Amino acid sequence: MLDVETLHPRALASADLQMWRDMAAAEPAFSSPLMGPDFALAVGAVRDDARVAVLRGRGETLGYLAYHRRPGAVARPIGSPLSDYHGLVSRRDAGLTGPEVLRAADLTSLRYTGLIDPYGVFGKAQQKTAHVIALADTDAETYLEAVRAASPKKIKNWRRLDNKLEREMGTITLIGADRSPVAFDQLIAWKREQLERTGVHDFLRPDWTRNLMLDLFAKRDGPLQGLMINLYAGGELVSGHFGVRAGGVYHPWIASTNPAYAEWSPGQIFFMRAIAAMPGLGLTRYDLGPGHDHYKGAYALNQIQIGEGTATASSMAGRVASSLDSVWDLAGGKGPGPVGKLRRRMDAIASVELTLGGRVRGLAHAFANQAQRQAG
Repeated sequence: MLDVETLHPRALASADLQMWRDMAAAEPAFSSPLMGPDFALAVGAVRDDARVAVLRGRGETLGYLAYHRRPGAVARPIGSPLSDYHGLVSRRDAGLTGPEVLRAADLTSLRYTGLIDPYGVFGKAQQKTAHVIALADTDAETYLEAVRAASPKKIKNWRRLDNKLEREMGTITLIGADRSPVAFDQLIAWKREQLERTGVHDFLRPDWTRNLMLDLFAKRDGPLQGLMINLYAGGELVSGHFGVRAGGVYHPWIASTNPAYAEWSPGQIFFMRAIAAMPGLGLTRYDLGPGHDHYKGAYALNQIQIGEGTATASSMAGRVASSLDSVWDLAGGKGPGPVGKLRRRMDAIASVELTLGGRVRGLAHAFANQAQRQAG
């Protein structure tokens, strides 16, 4: 029989924290900083609704599922939408199934957008591609040569822009880890301007996302830390990434560029220099996550498949949730059309906005933005 103990991350015992780390270390698919207990602890420090279902059976601990319990007993991945990867971290031989886990945890469903499920706990799911720069089996120069060989025209043009930027604006330097609070604030400001300009929901507006990033930016020790890598030209900040690292694995959340330098494509210049700097930063994996294939694909020669969809509990409430999900699917909720876009926008808003007022404002802004785009 499956026994589930549901706790806030801060209530986890030291033995559970270590067991979770050991389970994640035993399976390469769980290597992301977002899959371990330290990310759950960091999110728990800024959100009271953070939960971890500790799964036990046969007299032993079987796994850990970190999530936020939202209205209707719906589970969303902990830290969503910042958790590009998520899932149940468990033993390979645990023999668990998603419906069984959700029912035992008193949840109706789990809405996931980047499921890592190497043991098939949640069954078949719609797949999408995530992009990874991996140096574990090669050196940076060999990797960059492979990048050049795969996209010769693009890389030739970006190297030309690199030389042009340095010639016209001054010496280019890459700083990592950059500890400048001024640069950190600037990256956040540029990102928020980009989100507003492109009509994407501003996930940096709620206090909890900003506080999480500030906490990690200030952290100087421990297994999980924030890492900011910035590109400067003539002493001026032109591009940068901020995210979270654990050991040699880095997962950026924020990718920002200085709008005044757009003609030089500083985001592309950044990648070439950041890959070269990875060994010096102690990084073997630079995980870019899903989306934006047009520019990530040129640098990330490795891809992984992650799941997107909804898992439901083996209960009456779970069957109701499954029926509602099927209605969305029939209406085109998984497609690229307007219904699919609406559902993805609603999911993003529901994940990041913790209050009814915030969700209403988010939806109102989404509809206003859509109307403005159609009018234009």
